[in-house]
Amino acid sequence: MARWLADSENRLKQAAIDLFAERGFDAVTVSDIAAAAGVTERTFFRYFADKREVLFTNQDEYQAHFLEALDASAEQAPMSLVETAFRGGAAFFPDERRPLSRGRQRVIDSSPALQERESLKRTSLVDALTSALLARGISPLTASLAAQSGSAAFHAAFVAWLAEGETRSFPEILDDALRELRNLHA
Repeated sequence: MARWLADSENRLKQAAIDLFAERGFDAVTVSDIAAAAGVTERTFFRYFADKREVLFTNQDEYQAHFLEALDASAEQAPMSLVETAFRGGAAFFPDERRPLSRGRQRVIDSSPALQERESLKRTSLVDALTSALLARGISPLTASLAAQSGSAAFHAAFVAWLAEGETRSFPEILDDALRELRNLHA
């Protein structure tokens, strides 16, 4: 095995996504991923519990972007708070992350089990935002509706950001989606 190489975690992610795209998620082993990244299986398991985790790593960091933005907001209106939270979450998706995110999403879209896991990730975020709104004294129904509506707009923006040929930044697309959400009642 080669000597230690820098950035093993990101190399493992890229190798996994490339292999999943080439062979399909189920046909790829942890051993295959480690070999493609030039590391041992032991190194793989230092970063990930299993091969699914390559696609769903950094969930705490992901949610923190949303919750920190909401916590720092001076807004009072539930939907304004949610919009602020989702703008904070948009920072998790800089333009240089788009190619990796596209590959990741293609893998997820190819597997019902991975789609379910992705759905659970979105639900976990909605639950966390709902709890944060409840902590600010917002009623349960209002908090839930605001978090779920904002999540729908965020997801629509994410899908648009991943589309082939799309060049706008994620925050720009998200602003458009949030504006459309506000205009639905007009």
